[in-house]
Amino acid sequence: MSLFGSNKKEEEKQEEAIAETEVQSDGVQTYIMEPSLQETHDMAHAVLGEAEQVVMGKRPILDLCMVGILAGGNTLFEDNPGLAKTLLANTFAQALGINFKRVQFTPDLLPADITGIYIWNQKDQKFQFRKGPLFCNLLLADEINRAPPKTQAALLEAMQEHQVTIEGDTHILPEPFVVLATQNPIESEGTYPLPDAQLDRFMMKLSVGYPGRPIERAILIKRRERGKDDHDLKEITTPEKLREMQQSLEKVQVDNSIIEYIVEIINRTREDPRVKVGSSPRGAQALFKLSRALAVLNGRDYVIPDDIKRLSIYTLRHRIILKPEPRIKGVKTEEIISQILEEVEVPTTQGQLEE
Repeated sequence: MSLFGSNKKEEEKQEEAIAETEVQSDGVQTYIMEPSLQETHDMAHAVLGEAEQVVMGKRPILDLCMVGILAGGNTLFEDNPGLAKTLLANTFAQALGINFKRVQFTPDLLPADITGIYIWNQKDQKFQFRKGPLFCNLLLADEINRAPPKTQAALLEAMQEHQVTIEGDTHILPEPFVVLATQNPIESEGTYPLPDAQLDRFMMKLSVGYPGRPIERAILIKRRERGKDDHDLKEITTPEKLREMQQSLEKVQVDNSIIEYIVEIINRTREDPRVKVGSSPRGAQALFKLSRALAVLNGRDYVIPDDIKRLSIYTLRHRIILKPEPRIKGVKTEEIISQILEEVEVPTTQGQLEE
């Protein structure tokens, strides 16, 4: 049956009722999801449980990163050095049981260094293709803004099409394929700002942030007790299983009112007088895909407006280009998105539950 709220108070009551059916006092989930989505939910939380043992005190960021991986999208981390961005990527790769490669981007990095090259095989008397680090399931592009534009451009096809073209030959990347990239916001010397076309290919832009005193104290205590730098993690999935989890999201219900909600938010970013260039249709696609993953992570097989609200800033802030005057005045894209979310009417449809 469909759940409709006639007013905000009634909507809140309905959400509380749904939450009560999903989790009982003994911690057993009783709300029945579609079996493949239930499996995706359980395995995603198992992966997050492993990751949280390593990257402590950052569960909201871990959740968003897991959502991005389930949605099959690329994520850009912009933050200061030493905040566990590389550790986060490596931890997810280990827990997911997928092939992980890391590339340290430098000003002298060439496209062939990441895509691969043809080498002459004297034994066979022919050229053979030697794969570069792009041929993996999870690629960490560390300090991506240090690479020259030609090398950054080499990532574009891989990030969007999951393939690379070398010497006229197209090579398909393994599935699943996800890029987690980092860039340092405090240094501009020797860096090349990412072009808008490449930024648009990142589903989300996240920031890890510093841990609080209690968390940092717990990190050091755990390191002392562990007796080594490395972490022992359990492999929860395989590349094939992760691919099945990603494909299962197609079964998540997205009401027409949710689609209208996404479209209205996206179009408001283009109509705002302070904005020079608003979000592209790829931004709408990203919101759509990410909201389905977030719904499953939260134990639902349908999307609600709160999913869109939670994801909008992370999904759209790097897709909006401000006009010179508001940019000089210090206006942030996050402020514009927050204002849009306040102004756009929230749909009352709360999704569908099967009796």
